[in-house]
Amino acid sequence: MVRIRLRRIGLKGQPSYRIVAADKESPRDGRFLEILGFYNPRTEPFTFQVNEERIYHWLKNGAQPTESVQKLFDSVGLSKRWARVKAGEPVEEVLKEAEAYYASRKVDAKTNPV
Repeated sequence: MVRIRLRRIGLKGQPSYRIVAADKESPRDGRFLEILGFYNPRTEPFTFQVNEERIYHWLKNGAQPTESVQKLFDSVGLSKRWARVKAGEPVEEVLKEAEAYYASRKVDAKTNPV
């Protein structure tokens, strides 16, 4: 089974994460199938960049997001957009809306100490 999950990168005490599609049995920082995005919790607001088209592809093919990734998807509205795609709305419209949402987020590139 494929899971969409976080893969830790960054220095000691300065975590940032890649969002990856990986086999359920692979270790956290081990082998993965595809890099889908990036998440940095240390910026204000948090940095979250994903390729939603590829996320939709993996979800359509049965990949399950982990609990932490599901919370991130909910916080940026990706779960609601996915529900609309499953209901039959054109993917192109949803992707345009997602691009507008990510462009409207003002992220300070300066990271906060942990």
